[in-house]
Amino acid sequence: MVDVRRVKLPGVGVLHSFVAEDGGKVGVIAHRSGANDLITFSDAESPDEVTKISIRLNEDEAHTLAELLGGTQITESLAALDQIPGLSIDWFAVDYDDHIAGQPLGAPADHGLIGLTVVAVVRGEAANPGPGPDFKVFPGDTLVVAGSPEKVAKAFDFFRTGTVAARDALADAPPGN
Repeated sequence: MVDVRRVKLPGVGVLHSFVAEDGGKVGVIAHRSGANDLITFSDAESPDEVTKISIRLNEDEAHTLAELLGGTQITESLAALDQIPGLSIDWFAVDYDDHIAGQPLGAPADHGLIGLTVVAVVRGEAANPGPGPDFKVFPGDTLVVAGSPEKVAKAFDFFRTGTVAARDALADAPPGN
């Protein structure tokens, strides 16, 4: 776990910083005005050896950078989960002619999809993690779905047509049975 240091900068805002594994320092100055400065600097002994880089980011740019940095970690985590036997994580892009378009998400279990989870709904640049059954789905949304490969396929059929194929007792059994 990275140890983040927080220092109040009177009249300016707050500096959040940490020391990277290679000894370099990374920080963000969160200004009271809402602006953010991304900074890096070395911890050299001599002032002549100190290297500083500072980039001013507006609020939208700061959020984008945070998503890019966090998104890599999320993608790596999902890729690792995708290697688990019996677990499938897939993305369903909602089109205008899909049954789910314009409808509340509902609970997958209400449609015979027990053991399936809609992890998130991605809309534009934003992710809506753990959406509730009343979350309304629109064309252009992407549903992130996790479950057994068979259940994910059934969910995609439901999202497209509004019906679920006849239950297969073996496919609906818990893993290992």
